[in-house]
Amino acid sequence: MRGVVFDGKQVQVVDDLDVREPGAGEVLVAVSAAGLCHSDLSVVDGTIPFPVPVVLGHEGAGVVEAVGVGVTHVAPGDHVALSTLANCGACADCDRGRPTMCRKAIGRPQKPFTRGGQAVYQFACNSAFAERTVVKAVQAVRIPKDIPLTSAALIGCGVLTGVGAVLNRARVDRGDTVLVIGTGGIGLNVIQGARIAGALRIVAVDANPAKEEAARQFGATDFLTSAEGVKDLLPTGVDHAFECVGRVELVRQAVDLLDRHGQAVLLGMPAPTAEASFAVASMFLDKSILGCRYGSSRPQHDIALYAELYRQGSLLLDELVTETYPVEDFEKARADAEAGRVARGVLTF
Repeated sequence: MRGVVFDGKQVQVVDDLDVREPGAGEVLVAVSAAGLCHSDLSVVDGTIPFPVPVVLGHEGAGVVEAVGVGVTHVAPGDHVALSTLANCGACADCDRGRPTMCRKAIGRPQKPFTRGGQAVYQFACNSAFAERTVVKAVQAVRIPKDIPLTSAALIGCGVLTGVGAVLNRARVDRGDTVLVIGTGGIGLNVIQGARIAGALRIVAVDANPAKEEAARQFGATDFLTSAEGVKDLLPTGVDHAFECVGRVELVRQAVDLLDRHGQAVLLGMPAPTAEASFAVASMFLDKSILGCRYGSSRPQHDIALYAELYRQGSLLLDELVTETYPVEDFEKARADAEAGRVARGVLTF
């Protein structure tokens, strides 16, 4: 079968990949569509260290082909969106409703694929850039069949991370003011999460002025090409600032632009050794800096919720899909993503 494999030096679209059958508590999914997220590119450029060879992709949707023993919540023929969160469901964090903190879901890469007799790693417990993938049952979330799979593919990462950061981690309230630095796939979902939460003012910042139209479509009330102008719009600062780029100087800007009791939420992915600084005295008015893993989400609950919000017209998914590419055109999709020409490019099988 076809898949996108990174061997540590180059990325190849191969056609000789195999995947094993699902074991107990697992699901085999025929992937229909997969979004190209910057986290995939971060594996390639080394920002996210990961063992190789590895099948890339972690944001996908498809159709269940087979289920292992003990799986009852999905069946062959069901449409599913895939989560990257292979949490155990039994530890203290899972029991508290914090599956993103499950230690068994982090840093335990598996090898369900083979190529030429060699075992190949799975990225983010998912590897959606393959015609078929095996995931833990908890990662396969059934969705209505009337949702296009090219749109549903984006729920499992970009939407969960961006919208979840607003609703679950920051808990933005009606009337709050929100700053979003970076309006790529994650930033646009932060913007629409803030709109859904009822934020009164949503200021989007992106150095690319061509991003304004999409930012406003998703809910931004203001658009700037530099954070320097935020204080002109909101002199006392903002209630919530989301850094969606992963640059330490922008983290500092997010902190500096907070109002009293404000919170900066860090979503961008800098290099593992990157360090950010801030004026300690500036934090003493009950300000906070928050990390956020995967939108602090509960995928089985949140994916179903976001699917329903999409059906009701509140959550935009189709509008996130700027371009679709057959998987063979991965390099074109990669170039478009790196150049910022797309909100999300989607690979199709």
